[in-house]
Amino acid sequence: MSFGPSPSERVTTFQLVAQRDAAAVADWVSKAVLDDRLQSQVGGSRPLGLATGRTMEPIYARLVERVAGQPPVDQARLRRGWLSFNLDEYVGLAAADPRSFMAEMARHLVGPLGLEVGAVRLPDGTAPDPQAEAQRYAAAVAAAGGIGLQLLGLGLNGHVGFNEPPCSPESRCRCLHLSAATRLQNAAAFGGDATAVPTRAITLGLVQILAARRLVLVVTGAAKAAVLRRLLQEPASAQLPASWLRRHPDCTLVVDQAALDG
Repeated sequence: MSFGPSPSERVTTFQLVAQRDAAAVADWVSKAVLDDRLQSQVGGSRPLGLATGRTMEPIYARLVERVAGQPPVDQARLRRGWLSFNLDEYVGLAAADPRSFMAEMARHLVGPLGLEVGAVRLPDGTAPDPQAEAQRYAAAVAAAGGIGLQLLGLGLNGHVGFNEPPCSPESRCRCLHLSAATRLQNAAAFGGDATAVPTRAITLGLVQILAARRLVLVVTGAAKAAVLRRLLQEPASAQLPASWLRRHPDCTLVVDQAALDG
């Protein structure tokens, strides 16, 4: 099923995959990721692009289960050949800080899969010059050949990565200020205190995201229903950064029934 703007707009459409619940979404997306990694062992495909947040946690848990079900030789090949780049990291948090995205990836993916140090890469949130770090990180992604399969979540205000509205499709990897809405949405990892959430982050921009070979945008839960409705019905605009994903020729939107019906 396809959704998107009118044919007069010079864009493509989303390919919609609807699942009954978040567990079924996790099953579908984890299979897509594993299939991509298994194929990369043969074809040398580009690295994964990963995201963090509550939407991704069940996906990574299911991915760990799927990898554990592979023959030992394939498990070893997956670990040995793993390379991924995350979308973003908070400015001011060290990798060892349990609230950092690096620590989150260590808990949900690096440790459970037994990946090597450096296989899962993120911006350095403690770099003395965050803008220079953003440029370094973008260069590292480019040197690796760009992203192959990119996982994305959808923010309540329509952001992807930390690309806050308003945001153009020409936005590049950069350090930016987080909106009050995004800090509130991410407050759970900071004891529920939105004021404790860092005010800045380094994020890949729409330029890097749209350069990926394939995009998988994951939307689950009734709380995302309103922004999902906007994404499916409104024209592409800077006020809804995720709407620029329509420009990508291979973007799959995977949703659960609660997000569709909420």
